[in-house]
Amino acid sequence: MSAFLAELQHLSPMLQALIATLFTWFLTALGAAFVFASRSPSRRTMDGMLGFASGVMIAASFWSLLAPAIAMSEGKSLPAWFPAAVGFLTGAAFLRVIDRFLPHLHLGGKLEEAEGVKTPWRRTTLLVLAVTLHNIPEGLAVGVAFGAAAAGVPEASLAGAVALAFGIGLQNFPEGMAVAMPLRREGLSRLKSFWYGQLSGMVEPIAAVVGAASVMFMSELLPYALGFAAGAMIFVVVEELIPESQRGGNTDFATMGAIIGFTVMMVLDVALGK
Repeated sequence: MSAFLAELQHLSPMLQALIATLFTWFLTALGAAFVFASRSPSRRTMDGMLGFASGVMIAASFWSLLAPAIAMSEGKSLPAWFPAAVGFLTGAAFLRVIDRFLPHLHLGGKLEEAEGVKTPWRRTTLLVLAVTLHNIPEGLAVGVAFGAAAAGVPEASLAGAVALAFGIGLQNFPEGMAVAMPLRREGLSRLKSFWYGQLSGMVEPIAAVVGAASVMFMSELLPYALGFAAGAMIFVVVEELIPESQRGGNTDFATMGAIIGFTVMMVLDVALGK
């Protein structure tokens, strides 16, 4: 691990973020590749994995984003909580605006439940757009974390950014499955189902590079950017992942998945982020 970090240290933060999110995209594609298996995971398994993804994102929002944002704001003219709170609310509001206007369909939803402006787009397109929507804050979070580490912020570290990318990659695995499997059940070929499943993760590298570049050139906005990424991620968790994990009736199993996911991400951040 130390050798890997030493090699990564010599790269620009934008390239670091790109490499990290290529990994998270790879795990999205790996999850989508399960459509080629002879047997699909049960609904109970999927609910547990979506719960796990929720827990990872909640833990990452605090340990990797909000806590550093508050720590680096201490001793400044504004209260320490102010930048994190403003960024958090802005990130959630940003996702709410996109959610309001971008046509999309949540996982497990019926076509008539599609949100955003009315459109003749097919269910396939709407499903992919929904997952693509909440991959944007994940990519931003990774990019901002690498940008913060490169900026020399004491509360941020390269190891912590790597831990965040690893945690987000773990929760991308069930997301890839959650897109590809329903498309396969609706009659799409295995290849097309896989293609659309992995396509949803391709936005993360783009968002990561944008996030890393923004904090490198506007370092004074870093606490706000960390809070922004956290708010956007929590919006996705509460608005989509948790409701979908509970929809199949496996509520306790999905909840325990969230608890385990939170614990795993917390351990990763504390153990690797120092």
